[in-house]
Amino acid sequence: MTMKTASKFSAGVGLLACASLLLLLISVSACTSSPAKSSEPANVGDAKAAATAYHDNGAYQRDLAVAIAPAERWLEQRASQVGRPALVLDIDETALSNWVEIKANDYGFIPGGPCDELPRGPCGWTAWVRRAEAPAIESTLELYKEALSIHVAVFFVTGRHEAERPYTEQNLRPAGYDGWQRLYMEADGARYRSAAHFKAAARAAIEQAEYTIIANVGDQPSDLAGGHAERTFLLPDPFYRVP
Repeated sequence: MTMKTASKFSAGVGLLACASLLLLLISVSACTSSPAKSSEPANVGDAKAAATAYHDNGAYQRDLAVAIAPAERWLEQRASQVGRPALVLDIDETALSNWVEIKANDYGFIPGGPCDELPRGPCGWTAWVRRAEAPAIESTLELYKEALSIHVAVFFVTGRHEAERPYTEQNLRPAGYDGWQRLYMEADGARYRSAAHFKAAARAAIEQAEYTIIANVGDQPSDLAGGHAERTFLLPDPFYRVP
């Protein structure tokens, strides 16, 4: 075999080896392809444990203060620039905390039944409201007091029903909320596609009374949807969702 022939033979062997190696790599790759991405949602038990830790380790309270701070600055800046400034507040997990009821029910919602075994559950929602024991969310209470001090009218707009009015007022005042302008509540038996439909209509009514809603504060996106406020401020709430 001449040197030229040997060179061609070596090159051919090399190409054949490379081709074989390439086929082997393709085969291995096909056999070890990554699994399809799972569509499994977060584990509910893990989510509840994380939410409890978030509340109990102080992070929730810190995040509330962070969310409220720009609302307070905005009130101070804007209040003197309009004729009849107003602040709208949601109640549950905005002005008042229902953590005792939430924890007792392990994040479930129980509308009826007694609430006699706290801190153990079950704790029916109606019975809990009638106890009028929900404490104030301190960051919101500070915002409320600041609003009154600079002559901003405060309106509560809540998804609670009219039958719960006396207990709600009985809860708000001892918790530190006194001197509000009006409390808007859903009519007994009313049904809405979203809480936003009732709450936006209530804010529109406040505007029709010639107030300028300079800030609207709530813990649910549905508290803030629908307009009728210059600025909105969403508070943290991983505990439940109200559509």
